[in-house]
Amino acid sequence: MDRYTCIIIEDEPLALEKTKVFVNKVPFLQLSATFDNALNGLAYLKNNKVDVLFLDINMDELSGIELLESSKINSQVIITTAYQEYALKGYELQITDYLLKPFTFNRFLQAVNKAQENLSQRISDKQLDFIFVKTENRLEKITINDILYIEGMRDYLRIHTVNKKIMTLQSFSELEQLLPAHLVCRVHKSYMVAVNKIESIERSEIKIGNVIIPVSVTYKDLLFQLINNKV
Repeated sequence: MDRYTCIIIEDEPLALEKTKVFVNKVPFLQLSATFDNALNGLAYLKNNKVDVLFLDINMDELSGIELLESSKINSQVIITTAYQEYALKGYELQITDYLLKPFTFNRFLQAVNKAQENLSQRISDKQLDFIFVKTENRLEKITINDILYIEGMRDYLRIHTVNKKIMTLQSFSELEQLLPAHLVCRVHKSYMVAVNKIESIERSEIKIGNVIIPVSVTYKDLLFQLINNKV
């Protein structure tokens, strides 16, 4: 079974705890992080792949609606709020579902099942063997099976393939949406690797050719879950 990463942005401690309990009951959800304000959550979304976002609306500094209006969010968004009047606005912003507090686990499950269906469809639509990335003033075609690893270089990413290196201004989160997670996965804040190109893993380091790539604690469990599903 595919597992989908999710985060919760919720400034009410009791509501946050309830949503965490519900998430942990669902086998296909993997809780990556929680935030009590939208600004910190938004910063995380810009640098990390998040499949499902549970988002409160009424928060200080930046509301949930303002977050959705101001940023391109690729996640399945499930609104959690005590205010029904934002429902129409939420659907205009193409959210997945709208949970009115207090919601039951059964209602929560309906919402996450809808998100799972959407994500499964997105994966099936993504069964191409190549992607296009923006580099300089053109779009460069990259065969997915040629990718060795992707390296963060300050404002750029360098994509290392078997026959060339490509620099792009696209972010890790954008590439994670383009690339199938079971083929190319994040292992560090500055690296993604092609799973089938890994030669060995020792302690917290991956070897691909003559290159040693670190594995951070944040991504270690997901990497080994992925590898264990293939052996």
